[in-house]
Order: sequence, then C-alpha cells, then structure tokens
Amino acid sequence: MAITLVNPPALPTIDVYRQVSIASGSKLVFIAGQVAWDAEGTTVGEGDLAAQVERCYLNIAAALAEAGGTFDDVAKLNVHVVDWTPDKMPTLLEGISRAAAKLGVTPVPPATLLGVAALDVPEHLVEVEATAVLD
Repeated sequence: MAITLVNPPALPTIDVYRQVSIASGSKLVFIAGQVAWDAEGTTVGEGDLAAQVERCYLNIAAALAEAGGTFDDVAKLNVHVVDWTPDKMPTLLEGISRAAAKLGVTPVPPATLLGVAALDVPEHLVEVEATAVLD
C-alpha cells in the first residue's frame, strides 16, 4: 500500500480523519471535484446533504477503480459544502458512513472541509475532490 495514515502525538487526534498522509507510491491520481451526479448526469439526493455526500464518495471510488486504486490509496480529500455551519457535521458524517458501509472501507485520509457560497449547479450541496497515490 502506498499510503500510511498517522496522527502524530503532537497533534490532536481527530476521529473522522488522520492528520498526516505519508505517500510512498509512484503513480499520482488527481480526481476532479465530484458532485452528486449519477452516470447520466442526474443529481442524486436533491436537498439531502447526506445522500449527496454518499454519492460523492461513491463517485470517487469509481474514479479510483478506473485508475486501479481504492480509498486506501487516497492521500488527501477536500470537501466543499454549500452554506456550511457546524450543525451540518452529523449529516455530513452520516453520508460518509453510508458510503463507507457500501464500499467496505473506513475513509480517513487527511481532509479539509470548506464552506462555500455555491457550486456549479444550484442543486449541488457538496463537492469532494481527492488525491491518491498508487504503487
């Protein structure tokens, strides 16, 4: 495996992700921000943040599979949520948990959560981009 995820003792331990990703592989995979579109370009889960987060993660998994990887190869995630407020965290985590259950993984690479005013399509509530490293 090309990615080792750690929480250094000098940094706080965060339950939902690791603070550091150490990459040793040689193939970088940059995945464009994924929104809640199905293969036909139809928005999944309109108005439902958890459903959209789940779809974003499933789309990332599909992109990783095309590159020959899995979520275990993800070095970094960036999550952009429209009109973010801390009270949305349980819903965000619900979507991640549902995707994790479907994928049989625990996606905990370092992540940055950003609140944004809007995304490309008004129905989209979240966009997730990923960087992966494969052997």
